[in-house]
Amino acid sequence: MKSTDIRDDLELGAFLSWGRELHHQGRYEDAVRAFELILGLDRDNEEALIGRNRAVRRAVPRWHWEMLHDEERAELYDRAIRQAVAAAPEALVLDIGAGSGLLAMMAARAGARQVVACEGQPSVAGTTSRVVRVAGYDDAVSVVSKMSTRMTVPEDLPRRADLLVTEIVDCALLGEGILGTIAHAREHLLTPEATIMPSRGRIIAQLVESEPLHRKNHVGKLYGFDLAPFNRLSTLEYFDSRLHRHEHRALSDPLTVFDFDFYTADARPQRTELRVRPTAAGKMHAVAFWFEMELLPGITIDNAPGHDSHWKQAIQCLPAPLHVQPGEPVVLDASHDGESVRFQVVDGVGS
Repeated sequence: MKSTDIRDDLELGAFLSWGRELHHQGRYEDAVRAFELILGLDRDNEEALIGRNRAVRRAVPRWHWEMLHDEERAELYDRAIRQAVAAAPEALVLDIGAGSGLLAMMAARAGARQVVACEGQPSVAGTTSRVVRVAGYDDAVSVVSKMSTRMTVPEDLPRRADLLVTEIVDCALLGEGILGTIAHAREHLLTPEATIMPSRGRIIAQLVESEPLHRKNHVGKLYGFDLAPFNRLSTLEYFDSRLHRHEHRALSDPLTVFDFDFYTADARPQRTELRVRPTAAGKMHAVAFWFEMELLPGITIDNAPGHDSHWKQAIQCLPAPLHVQPGEPVVLDASHDGESVRFQVVDGVGS
């Protein structure tokens, strides 16, 4: 073996060790870049290919693929985008949280001449540029690899945008920071007359009885042991789950908890007290909640139970079940801190 070959092998080995160490430190984007340096020298290096993919898998959530196959979501956004672009074909479109670039390309396909797609996750942004180029829309769509709250005019946008398109919502609407992100965009990135999509959003909740859902967040005596102390690690807030896949019974009608106008809303915390009238007697194990978004007037999208939405529903379990009866309202304290919704029972004793 030549000395240059030995030196190259040593350098590749050092880069591989560096990439693995970055991964172990949780610096996944840095690990991606380290492994890409190796692939620049040896594009078929299997260790680098696997290392890069492992780091990307940590940095890029798996829900991207399920979301892209959510046909109802895509069709409703496409309809709303076509309508908005048709009304203002010269509009500069800003897509925040662009992901694959799908909504940005929908805007270009609808006739928008200039679209800026903002994506804060570097690995995704780099791939988005490639997707846009392969699809043949790179003459209309430019990708900015940056959080929108760090964008400025004219550095990242040639001028303030006339149409904002975004879908930075989780199963409970607020978890990806939509309130603060849109409020920042209104102040720094949009014209005063800009169209904002979605225009409104509301959170809807319902009391449910479901032992299977309760078991997803609580444990007691099992296998001859009292495992209840492990509950100190259970979530105090919500988790996502498909309600219809768990045996459950609705104990109340759905009711609106929070209603947001994205033309005026900001991320300041809110609190409200709800008097919920049970429609049936039973054991209340959880509050199930979901959202409804108005993209444009007359075009709405939601993740209500029963819909095969990739968003699922938000579930917050009570610390202990609560017996409820019709005619005896359950008082809930509902609050959000701009990003997370939480419920607490004000009246009643768990049993």
